[in-house]
Amino acid sequence: MTTGELEAERDSAAVIRKIIHIDMDAFYASVEQRDDPMLRGRPVVVAWRGNRSVVCAASYEARKYGVRSAMAAVHAERLCPDAIFVPPDFVRYKAVSSAVREIFRRHTDLIEPLSLDEAYMDVTANKLNLPTATMVAKTIRREIREELNLTASAGVAPNKFLAKIASDWRKPDGLFVIQPGDVSSFLVSLAVGRIPGVGKVTEERLKQIGVATVGDLQGLEATALEEHFGRYGRRLYELARGIDHNRVIPNRPTKSISAEDTFERDLFLDETEEMIRRLAEKVWNASRKEERVGRTVVLKLKTREFEILTRSRTPAIPPESCEELTAIALSLRERVSLGAERRFRLVGVGLSNFQDALPARSFLFD
Repeated sequence: MTTGELEAERDSAAVIRKIIHIDMDAFYASVEQRDDPMLRGRPVVVAWRGNRSVVCAASYEARKYGVRSAMAAVHAERLCPDAIFVPPDFVRYKAVSSAVREIFRRHTDLIEPLSLDEAYMDVTANKLNLPTATMVAKTIRREIREELNLTASAGVAPNKFLAKIASDWRKPDGLFVIQPGDVSSFLVSLAVGRIPGVGKVTEERLKQIGVATVGDLQGLEATALEEHFGRYGRRLYELARGIDHNRVIPNRPTKSISAEDTFERDLFLDETEEMIRRLAEKVWNASRKEERVGRTVVLKLKTREFEILTRSRTPAIPPESCEELTAIALSLRERVSLGAERRFRLVGVGLSNFQDALPARSFLFD
């Protein structure tokens, strides 16, 4: 990076931005309830039925029973026997998402979609010259409600990290604002698990070194965190202090989508099929939120000794169904030759090498 670029980066970091994170409430399920009056007020689970299917979305009525996205569908059915299962219709969800995006564009062109149902917006300057970011967020939420008969939650903050946390603070149909002067007081009592990117494994590792809240995290030096978490330790150090210089980048192309999980006990390779199937469906469902298509299927494995192995395959035609993706992921196990006695502690499935979808492409959802 040149001297001029470094100076520009420092100058941009000094600017207090106005960032909004919008998250549609139970998006897939809410669209289904909106379009079918018989579903309103009832526990709706968007998922295919089957022993190996996972939940794409759950209405708030279903969430009261503990049903959550990415949960096995059979488990969701046990938790909520009266749930109404609706197969996902991603073509319809994408159309509604485009309508939401058009509302965003009335206010700013600095929009960074994360998926069909959430996006960041930089409204440091907004098209309607509204005086505050809070007013912009209120206006967007009102327009979504009046024009699309859906609800959205919004977070307003000086950076992307805080805006994402804020949007979840008063869900559903809520608005929460973190003013620049309130960042420190807001963060100090926040559970570290609320930090985006801190999953169950990282949260447990933090607890092992005496960190349960962001306030606890603030008590550790950057060098100590880097010893425990490598490069991510520096990121944790900054986030604990509300520092996030990442800009809202419009039209950021998706590079990869992946899901992984750590086993409760180390498994032999031939015991990983069920988890691979569930992760493949989770990745497939997430990929349906994208306008582009992933061509390369990746299988990731971590041995009991923490050795990481990856195997990948790029078929001539991108996977056109969850079944195809799953079959390729399972076939990649055959290229792992460490001996039958080796055990594994983690498995992951991913899609990468995204490209524009061909006009003649046929999406298979059954």
